[in-house]
Amino acid sequence: MAEPDKITIIEGPPPTFELDTDSWLPGLVEGPVPSQVAMCRLRSQNAPELVERCYRAWRDHQPMTLEYLSEEGLPDQAQIIAARWGESDEGQELLLWVRLLQDPFQVRIDFDDGPDDYPDDGFDPLS
Repeated sequence: MAEPDKITIIEGPPPTFELDTDSWLPGLVEGPVPSQVAMCRLRSQNAPELVERCYRAWRDHQPMTLEYLSEEGLPDQAQIIAARWGESDEGQELLLWVRLLQDPFQVRIDFDDGPDDYPDDGFDPLS
């Protein structure tokens, strides 16, 4: 049976993503959709096996995905682009670098109904 191509956070709060600003990282996530690289730290009882699963998927040219619940409680996912593990005071820690997609449709609109917002185009305002 093939192993799943994802790591799922089963319990606990949503992961905290720390944006990474190393100059070489944007080259890993170039593509048609704007994205950023972020790192998250997760406690795990089998971190070495999870890292090994990532390595096997990448060796076979398959993507790996982190699946989790968002702050709103909705299922969300991010593509894993790098993984390693280490020991901490609380046990094994899984370090994942993920590709976070930026919403291309996110638009900021400011409304200000002040009188200076309209140019003097020679027309009287509607009454």
